[in-house]
Amino acid sequence: MSRDELAARGWDEVDVVFVTGDAYIDHPSFAMALLGRVLEADGYRVAILSQPDWQSAAAFQSLGKPRLFFAVSAGNMDSMINHYTANKKRRAEDAYSPGGEAGKRPDRATNVYAQRCREAYSDVPVIVGGVEASLRRLAHFDYWSESIRPSILATCKADLLAFGMGEQSILEFARHLDAGADIKDLRNLRGVTYLLGRNEALPEHEGETITLPSHEEIKESKRSFAEMTRRFHHETNPHNGRRLLQAHGDRVLVINPPTLPIDEEGMDRIYDLPYTRRPHPSYRDPIPAHQMIKDSITIMRGCFGGCTFCSITMHQGRIIQSRSPKSIQEEVRQLAKDPDFKGHVSDIGGPTANMYRMRCSKPEVEKICRRQSCVHPSICKLLGTDHSDLIGIMRATRGVPGIKSVKVASGIRMDLAEKSPEYIEEIAHHHVGGHLKVAPEHSSERVLEMMKKPSCASYERFAESFTKASDKAGKEQYLVPYFIASHPGSAVEDMIELAVFLKKRGYRPRQVQDFIPAPMDVATCMYYTGLDPNTMQPVQTVKKLRDRKVQRALMQFFKPENYFTVREALETSGRKDLIGSGEHCLIPAKAPKEAMDLKSKGRPLARNKKGKTVGYRPHR
Repeated sequence: MSRDELAARGWDEVDVVFVTGDAYIDHPSFAMALLGRVLEADGYRVAILSQPDWQSAAAFQSLGKPRLFFAVSAGNMDSMINHYTANKKRRAEDAYSPGGEAGKRPDRATNVYAQRCREAYSDVPVIVGGVEASLRRLAHFDYWSESIRPSILATCKADLLAFGMGEQSILEFARHLDAGADIKDLRNLRGVTYLLGRNEALPEHEGETITLPSHEEIKESKRSFAEMTRRFHHETNPHNGRRLLQAHGDRVLVINPPTLPIDEEGMDRIYDLPYTRRPHPSYRDPIPAHQMIKDSITIMRGCFGGCTFCSITMHQGRIIQSRSPKSIQEEVRQLAKDPDFKGHVSDIGGPTANMYRMRCSKPEVEKICRRQSCVHPSICKLLGTDHSDLIGIMRATRGVPGIKSVKVASGIRMDLAEKSPEYIEEIAHHHVGGHLKVAPEHSSERVLEMMKKPSCASYERFAESFTKASDKAGKEQYLVPYFIASHPGSAVEDMIELAVFLKKRGYRPRQVQDFIPAPMDVATCMYYTGLDPNTMQPVQTVKKLRDRKVQRALMQFFKPENYFTVREALETSGRKDLIGSGEHCLIPAKAPKEAMDLKSKGRPLARNKKGKTVGYRPHR
């Protein structure tokens, strides 16, 4: 990370300089560590330029000129989601910075960093990747500017974009450039996006090529945007995904098929590398993201759920890629030897907790399938849903000397868990610390259909099974359900239904998850166009901040500060039956004193004819 460290290793130059918007944490949950270790294991010299000063190119010259290329990423999150809430308010903290300090990276960090790399050394290839680049690889709707932006390649001036998880791609880049290849020679690789020059011909390609509506078309027509989204999301299977083209003015964006999934042996090689699992020693303050993840174990990646509001499939892929039990056990043993480890594995899983080793039972069908979800509208009959390998890992892990507990913190896919009563009993007996986070997301069947989530009945069945298993274990344990407000398709009436659901079950959410239209998600297309891209049917959307506030308030109907907002929503929707003293009512007929006090603080003081303040008078 510094010239002194290069000198200590006797290096006069490095092969690859990673530029990242995150603090450098040498833990496999962080991309710069994982990719850096992969390159190091192949014999390359790697330097990490973490959270550089982007006001000039000077910081980008501080580690010297990389021999092969700059690898640029905004960090583990899209920089705009990292910086702004769903209400577009600036966040006060950044979990990926020392001390949680905000402002250590710019907005649209990929663009800024790539430009500075180009200024620092104009003849060095610049390759962008990571979540921000993956989700913005083609023309997309940008929530923060409320506009259709072109592919990030058209604005960041990089040579190539690597989308998805980048271990295979980055090794290919290094090996080819090291052998003397030109950066343009890498355009035929999987997992690569590039922008053709105005006078460049489209390279030959073995497979089929699909043309998407152009950047200009989708700016003019929301229906074209929806059509682009539909076509794109049917090309995510790496076994049959086709090359995509999208015109940007007089230039053509080319998106190659995704990289093939990594097999178990390959996953082991990646996760068996010698990570220290610690932040770089130059940091003095703790890094919140590290504190949360440091004692967790990743056992798989990818998700075949296909939820419309989720970006996991767009980045990690829909095919599950798992590590071997031996590799997982060895990491747990190494963790147990750490003198700072307290004996508690905080989480074991991945994007989901219970998709380990789940694949299509017929590889020949998997190679031609274009379903966006293996579990919606129902679980595919060809999907392997056996939990026995996962249960075996959970049992073996908690048996490692020095391990006091192993938690499953979140991410359980409840419809899959229903297939294995043994799994539910296993987590209830051994892997829950009093509360288990789950994500039913809504109670309205119509909204759940828009989300591609299981029915509310699935959640109810899981909750019943979990309660019985906890009772059998002699433990008092509870589910902590997460719900989303303002998702496309969710009207005030649906949120009232959800509020009734919460009241009936005694749930009082302390935090509300507000829908954020992330680039490229299907739900984002619904939000922008008002159309379901798969059916082209209209979808009701909530866009005004005031309306979003109403949906949030209904989820926290019990809070005094929400009383008047909830009352107005109930009255406007013809649900005065939910106002009063009945057991089923959401709010009382008379405003609580706290609500009145809060309302008075937010209003200007009344004055008499002489201009003297006389205080707030409710009857006026």
